[in-house]
Amino acid sequence: MVCHGNICRSPLAEGILKQHAEKAGLNWVIDSAGTSDLHVGEAPHTLSQKVAQLNGIDISSQQSRQFEKFDMERYDKIFVMDTMNYNDVMQIAGAEFDPSKVDLILNELYAAEKRSVPDPWSCPEEDYNLVFKMLNEACKKIVLRYSILDVQDTTIHYN
Repeated sequence: MVCHGNICRSPLAEGILKQHAEKAGLNWVIDSAGTSDLHVGEAPHTLSQKVAQLNGIDISSQQSRQFEKFDMERYDKIFVMDTMNYNDVMQIAGAEFDPSKVDLILNELYAAEKRSVPDPWSCPEEDYNLVFKMLNEACKKIVLRYSILDVQDTTIHYN
């Protein structure tokens, strides 16, 4: 899961997908990152943590990290929050970029429409709730779609 700073959207997406994967009994390694290094080492935004907690998910132990080109090898699928994040991942990955691995997360719900998850940074709590709802629906779809690939208890890595 990748967004700009790895403190609002992608930590929520990581926590939500982990919860759905665990409930489905899937052996997935799920992580998140940001395309910038502005918040490396920081915990998720307090409102992301609050909204996650209100929905039974604890993301307080997550720490922001920057996306690296080697993440293209490390992970089977990389979901980005918007087209800017997609372009940044492409630039960071350079020759390692594999377009078959990278997609906008909302394309899981709205195929090829290139919808973005809005960045709630400096917005009120209701915007974080909206982002949570969008990501929750997309993560449910991811589990349904990709769990078929995990039928032999293979580990699948998501970023």
